[in-house]
Amino acid sequence: MMSNRLSLATLKKQAKILRQNMAAINQPISHSQSLEILAKQKGFKDWNILHAHVGNQPLPSFEVGQRVSGTYLGQNFTGQLLNVSSIVNTKRYGITVKFDEAVDVITFKGMSNWRTQVKLIVDEEGITKEQTSNGQPHMVITPT
Repeated sequence: MMSNRLSLATLKKQAKILRQNMAAINQPISHSQSLEILAKQKGFKDWNILHAHVGNQPLPSFEVGQRVSGTYLGQNFTGQLLNVSSIVNTKRYGITVKFDEAVDVITFKGMSNWRTQVKLIVDEEGITKEQTSNGQPHMVITPT
């Protein structure tokens, strides 16, 4: 099971935007009302439960939009994270990386297979559990 990771700061910012938008259409709501509405939108019974859920989770090692570099199947790359999801009750993340330049994933000189984007699962250090036949992780990424 995967869930998008949000920080308390992000949630409170979203609640503030909701309050401002409601005020703009002459339907003002209180700060606490905006937090409760936001919690329900995220699938939680109330703000206290959402706060406990998010507050007890470690901060993600990676963020959407973050610039990264590393190796994918032995090839160097730079790129950007398009998606980051935590895997519940683990310290692993589902990520989608868009490469700045396509990466050839076949090392045989007579063939090529170019990738512009990949989805993988990495740990907090940005390393996949899966390895190539020579024992190297499929991907190793670091923020740039």
